[in-house]
Amino acid sequence: MALARRMELESEKVGLLLKKAVYLYHKGDHESAKQLFERALAISEKVFGKEHPSVANSLNNLAELYRVQGNYEQAKPLYERALAIYEKVHGKEHPSVATSLNNLAESYSNQGEYEKAKPLHERALAIREKVFNEDHPDDVLESLVNLAFLYDKQGDSEKAEPLFERSLKILNKLF
Repeated sequence: MALARRMELESEKVGLLLKKAVYLYHKGDHESAKQLFERALAISEKVFGKEHPSVANSLNNLAELYRVQGNYEQAKPLYERALAIYEKVHGKEHPSVATSLNNLAESYSNQGEYEKAKPLHERALAIREKVFNEDHPDDVLESLVNLAFLYDKQGDSEKAEPLFERSLKILNKLF
């Protein structure tokens, strides 16, 4: 079988594993989801190498599972590795970088480490505002709300309020 066809099949296999893992994750079967995320990661590393976006995607998914379970120490190095891969492959202002920054920031925020989360959320928002239209509902809005909640948790309502207001304006335009 030609190498290109083999890689295409392996990529499809990884995609299916990830879809099933996400399905299981949403059903609450975290252990089965973890096994599939780990398998997808292993296949991606073998087929594409350790610094491929498919590897970063698998790392990010596994890290999210750990974060939701409260396993922050297991999640952190996976988020960091995914972020490093995305920055190397796509550059520092790519949407995937913003997603990784957001996820790592949320992990810190969940642990009450707001000072570590803040610059990550701010950078994610800056990337998303630059890459997407400011009113892009899926990305800019997520970053605005996450950063607003972070400021609120820190007791900084002066910074939180304008972000909440911007979020509401975006939502009002959408609906």
